Amino acid sequence: MKTYLICSGGLDSVTLAYRLAHEQSLKGVISFDYGQRHKKELVFAQKCASRLGADYYPIDISAIGKNLSGSSLTDDIAVPDGYYAEENMKSTVVPNRNAVFLSIAFAIAAAKHGDSVAIAVHGGDHFIYADCRADFIDAFNKMEQLSLEGQCQLLTPYVDQDKSEIVKDGVKYNVPFADTWSCYKGGEHHCGRCGTCVERREAFALAGVDDPTIYEDNSFWIEAVNRNKAKKLR
Repeated sequence: MKTYLICSGGLDSVTLAYRLAHEQSLKGVISFDYGQRHKKELVFAQKCASRLGADYYPIDISAIGKNLSGSSLTDDIAVPDGYYAEENMKSTVVPNRNAVFLSIAFAIAAAKHGDSVAIAVHGGDHFIYADCRADFIDAFNKMEQLSLEGQCQLLTPYVDQDKSEIVKDGVKYNVPFADTWSCYKGGEHHCGRCGTCVERREAFALAGVDDPTIYEDNSFWIEAVNRNKAKKLR
């Protein structure tokens, strides 16, 4: 099998890259410049491809990204701090992002005679990202089966798992966690306060795995997680 992986350079997609490489199916790594403020993630995607000996496809869709307005990831809007389940995290939604990424990735995979496209959406994304949920994934896969007459399938092995399970998978496949980038703020180090930093920090804790990441704020994640737990009890 020849699999083309959509890779942001983050913990989830890099872990999936290592898993696919272990299974000897990883052929190509595809990453997207859509005008995101944390563009440095692309450096980590390229490192991943290089380490694993996969073809690398950096796709510049920043011209499209300029028109996907209203997100704190692409506009001059502050990236919110807090837990992903909080209402303010909805500002990180980029309209139809995964649908755009997947459409391009399937086209590349088909042109290169690949068998599958993989994306590391996971259960923790379901709160606010509709294009990470299982029903979207199933519908998109059906559409591509029609479009490409069954040539390529969509692989989403983490769609029903939480991020701590991905960390455990990363340990299994010897993922260099320090060479992954999650933070939405794109600073010198992970901020430790945005939703994806909080989620990352919590995942390592739940998995019982040492987190090698350098955070500007090492303790905020505990406050954010506890605040979310308190809301659930109300």
